Amino acid sequence: MKKHLFYLSMALITALFSACGNGKKGVFTPTSSGRAYEILVVIDQGLWERPAGRALYDVLDSDVPGLPQSERSFRIMYTSPANYDSTLKLIRNIIIVEVNKDLYTQPKFKYAKNVYAAPQSILTIQAPDEASFEKFVEENRQVIVDFFTRAEMNRQIAVLENKHSDYVSTKVKSMFDCDVWVPGELTATKQGENFFWAGTNAATGDQNFVIYSYPYTDKDTFTKEYFVHKRDSVMKINIPGAREGMYMETDSLMTDVRPINVQDEYALEARGLWRVKGDFMGGPYVSHVRLDKVNQRIVVSEIFVYSPDKMKRNLVRQMEASLYTLKLPGSKQEGNEMPLAVTKKDSTKTEK
Repeated sequence: MKKHLFYLSMALITALFSACGNGKKGVFTPTSSGRAYEILVVIDQGLWERPAGRALYDVLDSDVPGLPQSERSFRIMYTSPANYDSTLKLIRNIIIVEVNKDLYTQPKFKYAKNVYAAPQSILTIQAPDEASFEKFVEENRQVIVDFFTRAEMNRQIAVLENKHSDYVSTKVKSMFDCDVWVPGELTATKQGENFFWAGTNAATGDQNFVIYSYPYTDKDTFTKEYFVHKRDSVMKINIPGAREGMYMETDSLMTDVRPINVQDEYALEARGLWRVKGDFMGGPYVSHVRLDKVNQRIVVSEIFVYSPDKMKRNLVRQMEASLYTLKLPGSKQEGNEMPLAVTKKDSTKTEK
């Protein structure tokens, strides 16, 4: 009897630890510490203060694009490998720097999830010498920023899965035959022709979600000029200002577009600033322009924020995560977690 109990206990323990290794929080996995967009860099102090270390610092300290004022991408902390103790290993975002000519012949990334805590993302940057490390970091600055930005957005998506607005999801499904998760705090809504808006007037900042559609014509649809023109025409009708002649418009000079991957399909990301014509209101927005192949139409999902005199990075990124949950009709994609954007060529992945 004792022998059977022993094997049963061992089986349960094995199962629990297996859950940890699959990226899920098991019973024995502690909760990670640290705030959103906070990163710990584990690096030799001398290296941290030399050009190679400064190159990494500059990447992490870069501005978030598309905001009206300067805001840093991450809050940076650092420690030496000797002081990298069990407490620091619980931090949610960690970069480990390893420069050693005896171990490495070329620079590369190595990444892992939920090694010491959950949720947790660890990116190790390996290089044979400081010169190659510095060059590699500078060449892959966007990869590094995207890795931790997407890790944080995946955490927000996990929150949305269990805590999103059922009303908005139902409304978007009935109007556009699309699935989407937005925060439950977005309780104010408005419906137009092929247009739906949800928003909230919170003390910490007004966050908004918009979705609209129009027929697909040709590939020129996926250009900045076409997007800005279409956005302005839709917003002029559906997002009017407080007085006649006022309406939301796009600051085309402060708008950047780039191709991205959403739900394993092409999308055009537009990121920049909006303002109300004839008023002083304005703020940042992020849009995803996607092709609904089933219905041969364009579906645009967008978030925008109005938060004067307050920091906007976390407000924008929190809402931006919702855009990645949008599933078009006929989508076969399961789950909503985004890939962390570390290239296969220059990286290896380890599971703990």
